[in-house]
Amino acid sequence: MRLRREEPDCGRVTCWGRARKMAARGGVEEMRSRVILGEFGVRNVHTTDFPGNYPGYDDAWDQAKFEQNFRVDVIHMDENTLEFDMVGIDAAIANAFRRILLAEVPTIAVEKVFVYNNTSIVQDEILAHRLGLIPIRADPRLFEYKNQDDEEGTEIDTLQFQLKIKCKQNPRAAKDSSDPNELYINHKVYSKHMTWVPLGNQADLFADADLRPVHDDILIAQLRPGQEIDVLMHCVKGIGKDHAKFSPVATASYRLLPEITLLQPIEGEAAETLKKCFSPGVIEIQNIKGKKVAKVANARMDTFSREIFRHDDLKNLVRLARVRDHYIFSVESTGILPPDVLMSEAIKVLIGKCRRFLDELDSNHMD
Repeated sequence: MRLRREEPDCGRVTCWGRARKMAARGGVEEMRSRVILGEFGVRNVHTTDFPGNYPGYDDAWDQAKFEQNFRVDVIHMDENTLEFDMVGIDAAIANAFRRILLAEVPTIAVEKVFVYNNTSIVQDEILAHRLGLIPIRADPRLFEYKNQDDEEGTEIDTLQFQLKIKCKQNPRAAKDSSDPNELYINHKVYSKHMTWVPLGNQADLFADADLRPVHDDILIAQLRPGQEIDVLMHCVKGIGKDHAKFSPVATASYRLLPEITLLQPIEGEAAETLKKCFSPGVIEIQNIKGKKVAKVANARMDTFSREIFRHDDLKNLVRLARVRDHYIFSVESTGILPPDVLMSEAIKVLIGKCRRFLDELDSNHMD
């Protein structure tokens, strides 16, 4: 009896090897491009696409490749808010824009308050603090930073506002009235009562500028008959890194673009349950041949509460991820400058930082 040796099926081995390589490459691509949200943690949170980290990938920075992949899409913009997508950048650059918007784009704010008379219930220090936080509608690009050694301001670095108001009894009020709005005149001090007092030739320089508080209805204090406030304010140019009153934005934030994938069809009551697990508008129910079928309508609207992981019958049917290089920015201006101008100024600040860094490198190289 002769034994026959079985020859290996080379074609089958080759296919299996290719499948393993494709699976491994797919895992690497996911690691490089997606942040995965799991039930008990978040995976792939660190940037790993740097040169030499992955065999077969050329991750050396290339300007042509960057310009091809980079884009900015404006989603919504109005007078005070801006939402846009910035695609093809690293988290460090996105965070740099956020921090510059918060702390390094200059504005004009009240720096000194000269109190000549204040008989209101609000203490002088609290009054000065409240006045400092009122946003001033003045373009900071038209002013210079004030020299710390100069006690008095000049027309190129200081704006002056006056608040002078006194509460009086209303002689025309009904005798039986108990409403303060009828009984008193000027009993509420608002930001609209702040008036601009030109310094030097500012009246000519800013003849067309509407220099005033951004909002007229900010309540500063409440008075009663006989009480008055008489203060003079000096406003200077500054940045949020020095004091929060100079920050030009109410909020500046970003988030990664959500990606929701249904791994298999979800129908019936399970589809209804799935819809309730996400933010409104993310999942919609379609009627296909008399069956309710879940479909991802707009993953962008989701906040990723991960409510899906509380349902054992659904948590393995959905894949939650975020696109690593797709950032959704939300910028809300305080009203001093439009949000698109703020973003342009933030870019200029970042360019200035890069130039200073390159100059330092050049100077050290020469030394």
